[in-house]
Amino acid sequence: MQDLKRLLSYLGPYRKDMIIGAALIVVETFFELLIPLLMADLIDVGVVNHDISYIWQKGIQMGICALLSLITGLLYSRFAAKAAYGWGAEIRQAQYEKVQDFSFSNLDHFETSSLVTRMTSDVTVLQNAINGGFRPLVRSPIMLLMGIGLSFWMNPLLALVFVVCAPILGCILFYIVRKIAPMYRWLQRAVDRLNNVVQENLTAIRAVKAFVRGEYEEEKFQEVNQTLTRQSRKTFHYAVLNLPAFQFVMYLCLVLIMWFGGSMVLQNTLQVGQLTGFLSYVFQVMNSLMLISNVFLLLTRSLASARRVCQVLEEEVTLTSPAHGKTTVEHGGVDFENVSFKYHVKAKEFALSNVNLHFAPGRTIGILGGTGSAKTTLVQLIPRLYDATQGRVLVGGVDVRDYDLQSLRDGVGIVLQKNVLFSGTVRDNLLWGNSAATEEQLWQACRQACADEFLEKMPKGLDTDLGQGGVNLSGGQKQRLCIARTLLKHPKVLIFDDSTSAVDTATEAKIRASLAKLTDVTKIIIAQRVTSVLEADQIVILEDGAVHAVGNHQSLLKTDPIYQEIYDSQFQGKGADAS
Repeated sequence: MQDLKRLLSYLGPYRKDMIIGAALIVVETFFELLIPLLMADLIDVGVVNHDISYIWQKGIQMGICALLSLITGLLYSRFAAKAAYGWGAEIRQAQYEKVQDFSFSNLDHFETSSLVTRMTSDVTVLQNAINGGFRPLVRSPIMLLMGIGLSFWMNPLLALVFVVCAPILGCILFYIVRKIAPMYRWLQRAVDRLNNVVQENLTAIRAVKAFVRGEYEEEKFQEVNQTLTRQSRKTFHYAVLNLPAFQFVMYLCLVLIMWFGGSMVLQNTLQVGQLTGFLSYVFQVMNSLMLISNVFLLLTRSLASARRVCQVLEEEVTLTSPAHGKTTVEHGGVDFENVSFKYHVKAKEFALSNVNLHFAPGRTIGILGGTGSAKTTLVQLIPRLYDATQGRVLVGGVDVRDYDLQSLRDGVGIVLQKNVLFSGTVRDNLLWGNSAATEEQLWQACRQACADEFLEKMPKGLDTDLGQGGVNLSGGQKQRLCIARTLLKHPKVLIFDDSTSAVDTATEAKIRASLAKLTDVTKIIIAQRVTSVLEADQIVILEDGAVHAVGNHQSLLKTDPIYQEIYDSQFQGKGADAS
């Protein structure tokens, strides 16, 4: 319940709609409860005495009550829908904003598919709880208490039937709710797994087609889909017991009331109109109990979803800006001082161990190493995508933890290993680097990244639509656009994480020549090809998360066996000496 209380704080401007809706429910309930009293008078006075005018009078009063009840019910629906869907939108917005603040280590705690489910399916469950459960939650207790009260007022002896039947229904409903409470959590996890399979398949659909693995993917989807089906069937197998339990108790009440009430009518201790009115209250009371049980089912499911939503909102962001963080990166110098790092606190081994490096401002740095040598891990510490577990990382002579995060990441541009472009035009994607960039600045960045070569051939140029994720571009074209986008930031430190792997060597040489003109920018290049770092001022060789050697091309070629091995494997048999 604490989770729901917390989420209700996001009602904000919709709180007023909830209050108005609750007031309308009370008014609607009042008018409905008047109808059985008027009906009893209509029969016992009007019908018994053959008083047509009295019958018309009571009939009109009943019609007015029914009309007013209908109007207030319709008005409630309007306010309830506004409150429920507005509340859901606020919760989704809060989750989305929180995810934007997450560091990479925070995102490691949640699968992407699970975050999608928590922002969609789980919030929809909460909305349905308000939209479908708020009315009976307010109305049913009023109907129940007033119905039982009026029943005892009409005939205390006959009303004792409720005292017998209500506990029976309560025990059954308690068993159902207790049984299915954990099942709803398992159900949402099954939805997570289904979404994960769908997401993976759609993301990698080209690989699936290329390897003709459609049937395998269908089987994998069928497995998680059947798991979800079984879990849903098992959950709702118990949930639907709600209706037969209610019907059993309701008809038991009716039989007992008709039995004892009929005897009282025959003994002239109860009038027919009173019995009729009493039966109306029976239906209202039992219907209230039924609605309350439905509310408990909605509440049980919403509690599971509320917990999942709150797990996102309660996740403690591991990387935050200091209170008065430095807002300017003075220069592009980078230093690693006794840096060690591991992705998880409980991990037995460090991904990086005892790294000590100095990159002078304006220099070009090359980083080489085998797969798993932690090249990407090293550069991710510079813009503080992760925090060093031990030691310090300095940019511009200042510890990265002392910078305002936005200012640091504006001063450190990184072209990621995996190219990411968004739906929209080329211009839309480039403006991510600098939203205020002019037309000339956009084209200048494209020329530096050699992206102008293919953009000029496109009929719409910068206004060419890329499709979803840049599907209309080749891998090399994507890489060049990502480089241009990063150049628009005018960073002090520019990191290329194997960002020209899909570019031909001639184009890569042009890009390197353009970057060499940026004398006030420190360039850090992670590469697999020796040609990408031949002209670097400093080359760092990593092995198993540690610095193996540091030097330039000539010195490493003479002294370092790992660099010699990489060089020989790439240039052997080419008949050219790249040294």
